[in-house]
Amino acid sequence: MNKMRLFSIGLIALASGAFAQDIEQAKKAIEAEQFEKAKKMLKAAIAAKPDQGKAYLILGNVYLMQKIQDSAVATFKTGITVKTNPNFNYIGLGQVDLDNSNTSGALANFNKALEVARKKDYEELMYIGKAYTHSTNPDYKKALEYLNKAKEIAPTNPQVQLALGDALLGDKNVNEAFSAYRNAADTDPTLLRAKLQLGVLKKGSRAFNEAKADFDNILAANPNYGPAYRELAETYYVWALNDKPKYAEYNKKAIEYYEKYMSMTDYSLDSRMRHADFLVLTKDYKGLEAEASAMQKLDKVNPRILRYLGYSAYQNGNVDAAITALNDFFSKDKAKIIGRDYLYLGLAKTQKSLKTTPGADGKDTHTIEEPLFNAGIADIRKGVEMDPAMANELNDFGKKFFDLKLYREAAAIYEIATTNPKSRNFLYDNFYLGYALYFSNANKEEGQMDIPALKKADTAFANVIAESPNTQDAYIYKARVNSLIPNDPAAEAEMVKNYEEYVKVVTAKGAAEVAKESNKKKFIEAYNNIGIVYAKTDKVKAKEYFEKVLALDPADETALNTIKLLK
Repeated sequence: MNKMRLFSIGLIALASGAFAQDIEQAKKAIEAEQFEKAKKMLKAAIAAKPDQGKAYLILGNVYLMQKIQDSAVATFKTGITVKTNPNFNYIGLGQVDLDNSNTSGALANFNKALEVARKKDYEELMYIGKAYTHSTNPDYKKALEYLNKAKEIAPTNPQVQLALGDALLGDKNVNEAFSAYRNAADTDPTLLRAKLQLGVLKKGSRAFNEAKADFDNILAANPNYGPAYRELAETYYVWALNDKPKYAEYNKKAIEYYEKYMSMTDYSLDSRMRHADFLVLTKDYKGLEAEASAMQKLDKVNPRILRYLGYSAYQNGNVDAAITALNDFFSKDKAKIIGRDYLYLGLAKTQKSLKTTPGADGKDTHTIEEPLFNAGIADIRKGVEMDPAMANELNDFGKKFFDLKLYREAAAIYEIATTNPKSRNFLYDNFYLGYALYFSNANKEEGQMDIPALKKADTAFANVIAESPNTQDAYIYKARVNSLIPNDPAAEAEMVKNYEEYVKVVTAKGAAEVAKESNKKKFIEAYNNIGIVYAKTDKVKAKEYFEKVLALDPADETALNTIKLLK
């Protein structure tokens, strides 16, 4: 009988050991972001030993990572009913409450989880801290309250230190986060995510070589640790943005490393979504279209897939498919619309509005389908209003219309681009806004001038001058814009002032700049126009300016004829 009892105890011990090993393997799969693999392991462990509450919490948390909330809730509710450690599942339900902005419900669930905890139990505190950190509505201060209590009980526990690092990083306390991650890595050298986060922090401080070294060291220890490939990809992406001469080389490496990361995951829909987001960043639209098409076969419901199909179709030259996909995306109830969605829909519509007709003389004629163009502009404007950073992306698109001499349409695009003063193209966009508005009026008869548009052009060139006072052409075009405004003494005075400023700026740059033929012609233009204004009130002053013209070009007819009239 005693032998049988000992044999039974031995079987229980073996079963418990196997269960614990399965859970640890599942945790490693989660750390490696192999969520489908982890779910299979956890489900198998639960089937073999269904009375262990922590396993349900871990499985439910995987569902939350994949944003499958209903499955997470069902898992936590089952976990509450089991025999051992059911209280941990109240923590999972608490995170669901946080995700749903129910903070009081979350606190009630967390308190239930702590009711049976003993003074030396730290895991409940740690998991509550994680819930506050990783919720879609995080509260890092609250997370730190619980995690610091866990640290008091288990000061050297590497998982507590890792969780502290995440909460501190979320709270933007980078130095203490670095210390927490380092402590976790020093205590448990096999805890690769702690080492990974040290590299992430170095990447964030633009220490790209040091970050790369950290990720390479992780892969030397474990070549199958997928997140290190993803972080290398993201490091090279940011590195490319900061090293323009190597942009193409580093962007290519970024894409290659992300593909390697994908090969290390389970190609779940969630990992594919992250891949698609990265392809948008790196502007690999052929890859994005392929990934979006593959995702659509897996899930015909998720609206984000339509977003990716719309983006890639536009970038790959299929505006009709882009408009269809994005309109379908906008029609979905669960679609979380962002500024870029409106931007791409607007770009596709305005691009489609452009009609090109080959001429008999070999020259193309370009026309605009007005209602469609205007609808596109409205979408672009809304996109930039939602996300002002989108203004950075309109420069080349506006130039496309400008180069076709569709100046009114180019101006409509540049006017949106200049609504964000922090845009990296703010000066350039203002210049082309002014150009476009000027050229759209330059050949009109006096009574047909669009005066409000000319006023906008004047403001645009003033913005250029404020940002870059030595940009000489801003002065000449500001003068020209004001010369088109009839019967306006203020505009006339502004014209004279800017012609004079043009001469002053060019002269200050030295004799070589003044001697350029293009500047010589503009000097003549400036002196003639100033002289004509002075001819109304000060003939002596007017004559001085016409003599400056004749010094540059003795045969200039405007100067010669006006001097005759002044006598």
